[in-house]
Amino acid sequence: MSGLRIFDDNAPGAPVLDTGDATEIAAHLATIGVRFERWDSPVTLPPDAEADAILDAYRPYLDRLMGETGAGSADVIKMTPDHPQAGTLREKFLNEHSHTEDEVRFFVSGAGHFVMHTEGKVFDALCTKGDLISVPANIKHWFDAGERPDFIALRIFTDQSGWVAHFTGDAISARFPVT
Repeated sequence: MSGLRIFDDNAPGAPVLDTGDATEIAAHLATIGVRFERWDSPVTLPPDAEADAILDAYRPYLDRLMGETGAGSADVIKMTPDHPQAGTLREKFLNEHSHTEDEVRFFVSGAGHFVMHTEGKVFDALCTKGDLISVPANIKHWFDAGERPDFIALRIFTDQSGWVAHFTGDAISARFPVT
């Protein structure tokens, strides 16, 4: 189930909000410019579906999103606990960073936490199957799918070079581990 926990950025043990209500999640994230939606998807894929098959199955959704955002490309990120780069990618995504474009993700399966750090607060959004999240350009954030990641997500890009991060050097993510 999707969720949102909001903390003061100096109080990692005391959430000021903890909700699993999708309407509340969307409303609170909208206050910082983050788009959050729950989508019912009729798409059913086998667990071993390849990236091209996933992109083809979600093409109508991608076309809509890409038209709305002006994005020029999309890809699939598929992480499993036995992925050979799971640890390396987790460490990379865990470092607080921002992008010069919106970071748009749709969760095909599994789950992961997008954690945004802005306005003196930390917004920990747990995204699950059917969730769309769009983190605006220049919002500091990190991503964590845990030590045993298991998710498939569509990634939508405006910049043809794909995922380009600008790391802040702040170790805040270590103070706000996801649960």
